[in-house]
Amino acid sequence: MRTEDDILRLRLVRTEGVGPITWRRLLDRYGSPAAALDALPRLAREGGKTSPPAVPSISDVTREFEQTEKLGGQLIFIGDPAYPPLLAHLDDAPPVIAVLGDAALLARPAVAIVGGRNASAAGLRIAEMLAEGLAAQVTVVSGLARGIDGVAHTAAMRTGRTVAAIAGGLDVPYPAENTNLQRLIAERGAVITEASPGTQPQARHFPRRNRLIAGLSLGVVVVEAARRSGSLITARIAQDLGREVFAVPGSPLDPRARGGNDLLREGAILTETAQDVLDNLSGFGALFPLGAMGEEIGGDPPCVSEEADHLEQPSGLDRARSRVVALLGPTPTKVDDLMRRCQLSPAAVMAVLLELELAGRVETLPGNRFALLTESGS
Repeated sequence: MRTEDDILRLRLVRTEGVGPITWRRLLDRYGSPAAALDALPRLAREGGKTSPPAVPSISDVTREFEQTEKLGGQLIFIGDPAYPPLLAHLDDAPPVIAVLGDAALLARPAVAIVGGRNASAAGLRIAEMLAEGLAAQVTVVSGLARGIDGVAHTAAMRTGRTVAAIAGGLDVPYPAENTNLQRLIAERGAVITEASPGTQPQARHFPRRNRLIAGLSLGVVVVEAARRSGSLITARIAQDLGREVFAVPGSPLDPRARGGNDLLREGAILTETAQDVLDNLSGFGALFPLGAMGEEIGGDPPCVSEEADHLEQPSGLDRARSRVVALLGPTPTKVDDLMRRCQLSPAAVMAVLLELELAGRVETLPGNRFALLTESGS
């Protein structure tokens, strides 16, 4: 059953300008969603925003809980026992996920299979063989797209379980041709998304879906991916996370194989069978002990440090604010560089960046980097 704290946490998640990293920083600094929500107007104002960020009402987020439950799903917050332990390792792990189906499946070892939508017959057959072989040992994760993704999901259900990460709401199957497949996956496996019910998938939502695929998986297998494709984005995310990347080789004459062949040149593991994947996952048990990960994200709520209390004083932040803003520009800058050049404490720099994020003046980028947005917000 949802609690009052769940309502407050979801309000904070859905607040304008609050992404996954900002959400964590707010809770780290203020200790509770209620205190963070109370602080938002002042933080945004001090960051230069003339109006407070839009915060959904209690009735709005209650409706989201009710819609999710009506669909047969559930909302799971990071820190909850049911939250996927591998996903929790991401610096920008989603604060809340919506899950339809068997949520316990998300804690099992998983491997992702991704690839092109306009796959060749040979590519589809290889994806089918890999999914059937892998699903007998691990959960197969994919993105429910047409082509390689759809075949991987279907084949995995013949021998085991599968998880579909989607870009839109649980009630918005995409593409429409995979509506029945999504229903079957929800019955026999699980469907997961960051989006609220009713969200129509748009281009900006798919990088989040790709992050879910990589974050849930010990490794990512790429089958037929062009050089500019979402599958390669998923593989890059997996590399950044320290997960294993596998690629099926293809003909140099086929543009659909160029992305995968590039990955092989960069060190991805050449993959022809499911056993090729399983043999190279043997070391991951020590790197990602599931029990340890579950303990790592649980426990007591973060405490508020004395330094954070000191930074609530205007004089404590005024000097830091001017230094940080002067050093930021449109070129992404690492937080470590800001701290070194500003000669300020980590708490002071992060407090200023939090204000600027809520005011819509900076953009948070992968690798703990920040960029100053232009007047137009581009």
